Amino acid sequence: MPAARLDGKSCAADLEERLKSRIANCKVQPHLAVVIVGDDPASHVYVRNKIRSCERLGIKSTHIEMPADSSQEEVEKTIISLNQDDSLHGILIQSPLPSHMDEESLTDLINPSKDVDGFHPENLGRIVQGRLDGMIPCTPAGVMEMLRWADVEMTGKKAVVIGRSFNVGMPQALLLASRGADATVTIVHSRTVDAKAECLSADIVIAAVGRPEMVKKDWIKPGAVVVDVGINRVDDSTRERGWRLAGDVHPDVEEVASLLSPVPGGVGPMTVAMLMANTVTSAEAQHS
Repeated sequence: MPAARLDGKSCAADLEERLKSRIANCKVQPHLAVVIVGDDPASHVYVRNKIRSCERLGIKSTHIEMPADSSQEEVEKTIISLNQDDSLHGILIQSPLPSHMDEESLTDLINPSKDVDGFHPENLGRIVQGRLDGMIPCTPAGVMEMLRWADVEMTGKKAVVIGRSFNVGMPQALLLASRGADATVTIVHSRTVDAKAECLSADIVIAAVGRPEMVKKDWIKPGAVVVDVGINRVDDSTRERGWRLAGDVHPDVEEVASLLSPVPGGVGPMTVAMLMANTVTSAEAQHS
């Protein structure tokens, strides 16, 4: 029997309905500023999706476009100005930035209370302390929301996170192990001796490594829950555009998993929905 679909679009729609109620009861209209530097086509698509989500929910959005040859100092001045704007509750710097930019230092410059991406060291550190009431990185938070929405039992279960990035893999592992989720977590990475064996022993597998279709069905034990965070562009001569989107999980995993998130339509919609949720949380905190 093929795996049931862990539908991020439906989960995101449910979350948005709850957000509409919170926004209606908020003392101020939540306001998100999105800064994009350069003309990367995919980045502009992502920004448009975020702005559309704001419009749908009644969140005010400010879209700031800066040329690709902007200096580090110019972007820093923009962030400082946004930090000082009391009408703003969220600041997002769209990745990737031009190669001459120091993205880490720009992230560090954002006021942690407005860091709706959840990448500021202060916000990441709060997760280590188990303080989950602030800005949590949107993709890991979205995965947790999906698992709870689908009534996936996590307590005492073995969870494997493939990937150890600061913005997905590491916070994902911490969230799965945190009080309330209480999974037993293993992180698999490029130096892991036998990644396949680790995954085969897992009840829950979160793939966030950025390698197309790396996780095959012989990596997954029957009945496991598999969440595919990866989104990769791969060549495909059968498609008119010459490429297709693929996750980190091979389609044949559907034959053994009990629950599987699709790509696209799985984690992606939840990442945007959690960005909206972080913006609302920030507005509520600043005007409580």
